[in-house]
Amino acid sequence: MTKGFKREIQRRIFSLYSTFALLPFAFRRYKIAPPKLVSHADWPDYLEREFNKPGVRVLEIGSRVVTGANFRQRFSKAEYVGFDYYAGENVDVVGDAHRLSEYFEPGEKFDLIFSSAVFEHLHMPWLVAEEIAKMLRVDGYVFVETHFSFVAHERPWNFFQFSEMGLRALFNAGLGFELVDYGMSNPIGGYFSRQAAPYLRYRPVRELYCHSEILCRKREDIKDFNWRSLDADAVVDGTRYPPPKLKAGLPE
Repeated sequence: MTKGFKREIQRRIFSLYSTFALLPFAFRRYKIAPPKLVSHADWPDYLEREFNKPGVRVLEIGSRVVTGANFRQRFSKAEYVGFDYYAGENVDVVGDAHRLSEYFEPGEKFDLIFSSAVFEHLHMPWLVAEEIAKMLRVDGYVFVETHFSFVAHERPWNFFQFSEMGLRALFNAGLGFELVDYGMSNPIGGYFSRQAAPYLRYRPVRELYCHSEILCRKREDIKDFNWRSLDADAVVDGTRYPPPKLKAGLPE
């Protein structure tokens, strides 16, 4: 039996297993919508269409080619700068994103700063959000895609996972950002494994999404920004943690 034949057998078995395993999720309507403009499938084309223009300055954080993706070619008409923690293919500036502004000339600004599959690896992502705000011109845009539910990877530097609201908490109104679009893409159907606690074993896990995305416009410069001085409503857009549900028969 050849290796190719074995792989095909394994693929078919896994495909059959997946079909039955996903039945509990087949007719489920997921609660969180993907972004209208910048979903996982759409954001590269959207950014190219809106920002690949002469005179536009684009900065990609985490530009090193790791999984085969190279976005430089999508900004052939713009001025593209690739920034990464390590030197490598598609990297112009090597540095730590937590100190982003220190690697550029005073007053240097960009029209678009974007990153994909980076924020989960930042040990203090709120500082990077602040650095991005410094490097964006007023009316410039930031786009971030990261993970909400995903396999542990690039450990030990796999620090956080974000919902769309988690990203909005970073790029918030108090930091000078106006929300344009956000959401979560690529729903996942999951199960607790045999290694889980006995009461959880093999239970389905719903409302999982692989990717979260956000697109914001910087509406103003904020002087003397301080995370501790922010009003909560400026971070969570006036939302509140869901209140306790009243039990039947109890007075309101």
